[in-house]
Amino acid sequence: MSSGQYRTLRRLTTYGFVTLGALASIFPLYYMVVGSLQLRADSAFSGLIPKAGNLGLQNYRDVNKAISLLPSLGNSAIFTLGTVVLTIVVGLPAGYALARLRFPGKPAVAGGLILVLVLPFQVMMIPLYILAVRDYGLADNYLGMILPFAVNPAAVLIFRQFFISLPDELFDAAHIDGAGEVRTLLLVAAPLTKPAILTASVITFIGPWNEFLWPFLITKKHSMQPLAVSLGEYVSTNAATAANPYGVILAGACVLAVPVIALFLVAQRYFTSAALGSGVKE
Repeated sequence: MSSGQYRTLRRLTTYGFVTLGALASIFPLYYMVVGSLQLRADSAFSGLIPKAGNLGLQNYRDVNKAISLLPSLGNSAIFTLGTVVLTIVVGLPAGYALARLRFPGKPAVAGGLILVLVLPFQVMMIPLYILAVRDYGLADNYLGMILPFAVNPAAVLIFRQFFISLPDELFDAAHIDGAGEVRTLLLVAAPLTKPAILTASVITFIGPWNEFLWPFLITKKHSMQPLAVSLGEYVSTNAATAANPYGVILAGACVLAVPVIALFLVAQRYFTSAALGSGVKE
């Protein structure tokens, strides 16, 4: 076998594995969409191929009738957008401080962020619940849902790495002109952080949008529950009584997944560029 044939074979093998991986990743999404549109559940393998006579939006109507999708989506939006905004407001200056300032204990702070990042949220959930409900009275309150997620270590590290990748001459020129650290951050560094902000926003958005356990604990009023909680309660209580319970559940899952997919598609270019450039220092 010649070297050219070997390279072609290796390229085809690589493309084959990549294609199989992509199909395996997309298959659950495809199954969810097809199942949500089926009027009658079809668990056979042939059911993976949509049939025109068995497709419709009845499952979406049923789930909307059961849990009122629009108010639940509104609660999810308030919870998620509030978390994203606070994450940016806190993470941007924190990342700048870790990247550009010198202060005692700086390595320990960075190490602590990584420790919090790998620590499961469930470990801190009970103390947070006692603190939020008993000490601050934040049960059935949007602020009680948002605050535990307001400081995202991943977002802080993204901003830190982005500021490290910026050339030192940029900050030196601002300091020579008499700008302090706050002014340098607001007028020089912050305007350049659009890719990092979008990356941090996408990463932060996914967590609270899909979060079930914390909103379930902190909210007892159905009018306050995000879509993930409303859908989870419906699955455990009333889904079995529906004409097509699996279709209704998959319809709710599709509604829950659409905003995340849309956001990722819109921000994909910035997300990829920031991820590739985060480790590069000029």
